[in-house]
Amino acid sequence: MRPSIKQVANLAGVSIATVSRLLNKPGSVSAETAEKIHRSIEQLGFRPNFTGRNLRAGSSRTVGVVVPTLSNTVFAQCLQGIELAARELDYSVMFTTTEYLPEDESAAVELLLGHRVDGVILTVADAGANATLDLLEREKIPFVLTYNQLALSSDVRTDRLPRASVSVDNRAAACDAVTHLVKLGHRRIQMLSGRFNASDRAIQRYYGYLDAMQAAGLEPLPAIEVERHTLTAAADYQQMMANPAHRPTALFCSNDLLAMSAMRDLRALGLRVPRDISVMGFDGIPVGGLMEPVLASVVQPSEQIGDVALRTLVGAIERGAAAAAAGGAPVAAARHVLPHTVREGGSAAPPSQP
Repeated sequence: MRPSIKQVANLAGVSIATVSRLLNKPGSVSAETAEKIHRSIEQLGFRPNFTGRNLRAGSSRTVGVVVPTLSNTVFAQCLQGIELAARELDYSVMFTTTEYLPEDESAAVELLLGHRVDGVILTVADAGANATLDLLEREKIPFVLTYNQLALSSDVRTDRLPRASVSVDNRAAACDAVTHLVKLGHRRIQMLSGRFNASDRAIQRYYGYLDAMQAAGLEPLPAIEVERHTLTAAADYQQMMANPAHRPTALFCSNDLLAMSAMRDLRALGLRVPRDISVMGFDGIPVGGLMEPVLASVVQPSEQIGDVALRTLVGAIERGAAAAAAGGAPVAAARHVLPHTVREGGSAAPPSQP
C-alpha cells in the first residue's frame, strides 16, 4: 500500500494539517517540525499527491500535447522544448499522436481533456477549418498551435479571438529554399510532398515554391504527392526521370524525412545526388547534417518552437484564470513567427552540364 499523509503525521508526532501545511507552504512550520516530517517522509517513502491537490484547487498543472508522430524528429525536438520549459514552470506534460490522421485529432484531444489538462499544444492537419479547435474554443480550453501558420485573413470571423500559434513562416522559408536552388543554376525544379490534405504546412510550402519559381521567371512543375515520407515512390521517380530532356535537375521536398527517402530511392535507380539531381529538404533535423552528402535544408528551430509554445500556453492559462476571477474578457492570443535559416548542404549543387 502507498504510504498516506496520515502515516507520515503519526510517525512524526504531528497533525495531518501540519504535514499538509509543510507540503503546500514549506515556510509555514518551524525548522524542527519540518525536519521531523521530512525524516518521516523519507522513512516511509511517501510521495505527495500533487495531482489531487491541484484538482482540488481547480488546476491540474498539466498540459496536453498532440503531434502527428514522433518518428519525425522535428516533433520529438519540439516535445523536448515543451518538456524542459514545463519542468521549469512546474507543469507536467501528457502527449499523444495522431499519425497524420485528421479524424484522430478529436479523439486525441478528448483523451487529454479526460485527464483534466489545463491547456493543449497541438499540430493539426488544417488549422483554418478544424472542428477540434472549434471544440476547444467552445469549452474555453486554452490552446497553442505549433508549426501550423494561420493567415490573418482566416480570423475574419468576429465571434472568435485569433488562435495562438508558434511557427516559422512556411511560405517564405520554402521560397528561400527554392531560391537557393535557382541561384545554384537550376531551372527545372520539382516539389515532392506529403498529401496536401494531410498538412496545411505542405500547402504553404508549395505556395512558397510557386513564389520562387514565379520570381525567377521559371515554369513550375506539377507537385508529386506521396502518402507517407517513409514509403518508396520509385515509380514516381522513374516516370519523373524518364526523359532526360525534361526531367528536373533538383527536387524540393516538403520535409527532411521525405528528402532522405528520395535520396535512397534515387540511388536505387542508379542516380547520384547531387551529380544527377540535387535534393533540398525542409526542417533541418540534426541527422541531415550527419549524412553524406549533408542534406541541404530549411532549418526551423523546433526546440525553441516547443519552448515558446509552452510558455505562451501557460501565460494564457494563468491570464485566463485571473480574468475569470476578475470577471474580465479573454485576452487575445499571441502569434509567434520564429526565424528560419537555409543549410547549404552538399545534396544541392549546380546542375551538371549536359
